[in-house]
Amino acid sequence: MPQISSPITQFYNCRILKNHQLVEDYLYVQDGKIIDPEKMFWDAKRKPDIRIDCKGGIVSPGYIDVQINGAYGYDFSNDTDIIEEAVSNISRGLLLQGCTAYCPTTVSSRPEVYHKVLKHLGPREGSIQNGAAILGAHVEGPFISPQKKGAHELATLRTAKNGLDDFDECYGLDNLRRYVAYVTMAPEVEGVLDSIPKLIETTGINISSGHSNATTAQSSQAFKKGANMITHLFNAMHAFHQRDPGIIGLLGSSESEKRPFYGIICDGIHVHPHSVMIAYYAHPKGACLVTDAMSAQCLPDGYYKLGEMDVDVTSGHVYIKGTNTIAGSIITMAECVRNFIKFTGASK
Repeated sequence: MPQISSPITQFYNCRILKNHQLVEDYLYVQDGKIIDPEKMFWDAKRKPDIRIDCKGGIVSPGYIDVQINGAYGYDFSNDTDIIEEAVSNISRGLLLQGCTAYCPTTVSSRPEVYHKVLKHLGPREGSIQNGAAILGAHVEGPFISPQKKGAHELATLRTAKNGLDDFDECYGLDNLRRYVAYVTMAPEVEGVLDSIPKLIETTGINISSGHSNATTAQSSQAFKKGANMITHLFNAMHAFHQRDPGIIGLLGSSESEKRPFYGIICDGIHVHPHSVMIAYYAHPKGACLVTDAMSAQCLPDGYYKLGEMDVDVTSGHVYIKGTNTIAGSIITMAECVRNFIKFTGASK
């Protein structure tokens, strides 16, 4: 609850969304939370300490992007020697896009990379000066399937046959505990399934299934053990099949059962609009739009880095150089939202 003595800010001459309509109204905030003005006036006998004229502007929640590999020429996995510069510039740039919080994402890397960069990607508050808040890192790999590696470097991939010891050697369990929001891993990789409950108990992180060839049975086991998210649904996973829909099949669980959240890239390239609609109508409350953007976001076409991989950016498409393997996107979250509404009819 807000502290009684904390300053109260009034936003006036603003438009806010109420009952699916933009209406002119006031907004009162205390300790970062919207408060009821009636209770402020009549119960607490308070008036606003700070008044901000919005000049007819819209006041709305900011975007949250839980999978972004880089932007503005910086890559979280590759720019290890200038990682603070990368974080600072990306955070400020994302705020200008309307993204107020994010999870800086690393692709599969060698242990020395994680031990060097994760401490710079941990939770931090956002501000006008410092940019978007960081919710903690999203560590994508390297405990993923070689058959579904996508744009991840094969030489970095590994198994967890020694359980927690392998995760400790790779990331550092204390790094997971202090700096990481969630980790993407493939349930079928040796040692992963049995390690999920122990990892969650030991570090408190979230687990997401992805870059995986897991069957529906294996995916269900992972979910029951605590893997409550799916990384970029439809991409780098067991293709949907009527007799075994793989990870995608978790969206078809009974509505009486809990189902995982799922990231989905709405750039019109990674996922066909009809697939986006199918996912949304199957499990609307689980949808989490992600950009999966890489270092070329907001920059011209050309050659860039994704981790140690060279990528070619041309006309909105991103591929590993010399191949047709998709290697992230350059879309912004605002464009994802517009596409999502267009593809699904959501919010209409």
